[in-house]
Amino acid sequence: MDAKEMSLAICKAASNKKASDIVTMDMRELSASTDYFVVCSAQTATQVRAIADGIEEELGDQGVAFNHKEGYRNGEWILLDYGDVVAHVMRQDAREYYAIEQLWGDAPLKPYED
Repeated sequence: MDAKEMSLAICKAASNKKASDIVTMDMRELSASTDYFVVCSAQTATQVRAIADGIEEELGDQGVAFNHKEGYRNGEWILLDYGDVVAHVMRQDAREYYAIEQLWGDAPLKPYED
């Protein structure tokens, strides 16, 4: 599975768990460490965890394991590092506070639509 396919699988898995405002950020020109960020929002810590679990399960079913996971216990912002793609599952208020899309403002954004 290439990075583009992986980012799409992450978007789909997040959407299946009712994530909102799902976007893919093309990081290829801005970062040597990853090709894409997938960023999505949830309303509660429980939903953040459910979305992250759904992503992990979907990619695991396709034989892809994450390299690193952070933030699961807190449930405010879970990061799943798949190498070429990094998924950021954030509570809406944390997403607004950290403004990851503005921090990486030069990255082309593509909203996900089912």
